[in-house]
Parts: sequence; C-alpha cells; structure tokens
Amino acid sequence: MSTRSILITGCSTGIGRCLAEGLHARGYRVFATARKADDVEELNSIGIESLRLDLDDSHSIQQAVKTILDRTGGELYALINNGAWGQPGAVEDLSRDMLRKQFETNLFGTQELTNLMLAAMRKQGFGRIIQISSILGITAMPYRGAYNASKFALEGLTDTLRLELRDTDIHVVLVEPGPIVSKFRDNAFAAFKANIDVEKSAHRERYQNLIRRFEGERGKAPFTLPPEAVLVKTIKALESNRPKIRYGVTVPTHAFALFKRLLPFRWLDAILAAAGGDGKR
Repeated sequence: MSTRSILITGCSTGIGRCLAEGLHARGYRVFATARKADDVEELNSIGIESLRLDLDDSHSIQQAVKTILDRTGGELYALINNGAWGQPGAVEDLSRDMLRKQFETNLFGTQELTNLMLAAMRKQGFGRIIQISSILGITAMPYRGAYNASKFALEGLTDTLRLELRDTDIHVVLVEPGPIVSKFRDNAFAAFKANIDVEKSAHRERYQNLIRRFEGERGKAPFTLPPEAVLVKTIKALESNRPKIRYGVTVPTHAFALFKRLLPFRWLDAILAAAGGDGKR
C-alpha cells in the first residue's frame, strides 16, 4: 500500500481525521489536508503527511495539488472528498450569500479539486474518487436546506461523472453516512448562531426548540456510529476490484434509501419531518 497515495480533505477532526489515521496505519501514503495551520502541524507531528488546503480558495487548491503531485511523481491512487460543513436554518431564512458559502466548500471547491486530480488519474490510467456524501444527499429534512442542497448537488455531479468515466479504470464511489460521532453538530450550531436571525424569523418558535436541543442535548442521535464505520466502507471502496456505486453507513441511511424507493411521497414527507425533528428536536 505504501506505493498507493491518497489525498483526503477535511482531516482536522471526525471522519476525515479517522480516515487519515486509519488508512495511514493500513500502509497507504496519506496526504491529509486541513484549512488551519495548527491542524496541519498536528497531523504532521503524528507522522501523517499533511498540508493546508482550503476548498473555498482556488489558489490553495491548486497549490496543494501541485505539492502533492510533485511529491508523488505525478501519480495519485485515490482522492477522498470529505471536507464539508452544514448551515442550519429554514430555507426562507437562507440568504444568497449563505447558500453560496455552503456550496463553495461542499460542491464548487470539491469539484475543482476533483477535476485537477482527474488529469493525473487519466494520465496514469486508473484511480479512485470517493465522495463522502450524507444521508441528507438522499433525503431532505427540515431546517437543513443548505446542506441538503449541497449534498444533493454533489450526488448529481458524482453520478454524472461516473457515467462519463465508464470507459476508463477510474472508479467513482459515493459513501453516504448517517449520524456519525464528530464535531459537525457543534460547528453547525455555531453557523446557525452566526447567520440566522431567530427573532425576525417566521420560524422563531421552532428555532427556540432547536436552540434548546443544541444547548441542552449532549447525547447521541439514535443509531449514531463512530467514524470508524465510515473507514470500513471507505476501505471497501478503495480495495474492491469492482467497488459498489454507493456504500451506505448507519441504519437510517439504509432505511431512508429504501423508504424513498417504496413509499408514497406524502408518507415519506411525514416520516422525514418526524425524523428531522420538524423543529422540535
């Protein structure tokens, strides 16, 4: 595996950090990227090659790609697009600027990086592109519209890319986690407080319920798994001769994917509203 180099985005904590450490321990040459210099320094200190990559900044993306390809002689076995964040809030409270920021990281930067790395993969004749999507790229839930939209868009681009690469040995795979132990929830709450005007919103009462949940609930959501569950599926996507198109992670992901295929739309809406708390939890 030491000859197989892998670039992973969003490695400061959570899923990305777990993937970086787990794949490094498995023998891959891991390039773990993060936005903050302190996180890059910490990853380097534990023996994982790390460098700064900010998905909101084209220059940062281009510099990271150049550095990595210079170090590997122009080759890369796999790209794992994990970097993402969530902006909570009702759709009618999402400004154009807020949506743009959500898409800059979760879609535009991710696709720019993918396109740059595709050139190297085409030249070497093989590769793997693994998109860490979400259960919210399969089904929508209330008060998660910005994140839903970015992950639905990522899934659409990924499905299209897979079709366009059918005649190559470059495999494109979606990994779709449900609830996973990470700092995602805390970061989402910080984005909510920074960008949503609760008092002026028609959703004020439900927002108060959301705030009470964020501030008072420290337990895990039902069926929450550790990030190692994502690592297991990612290893399968990396090492299978014929990887699946999609790998679901956690019971809710499998359940809602099934519900979406089988249930009438209004039944599904009722279930998703309840699962998403409908602003109450």
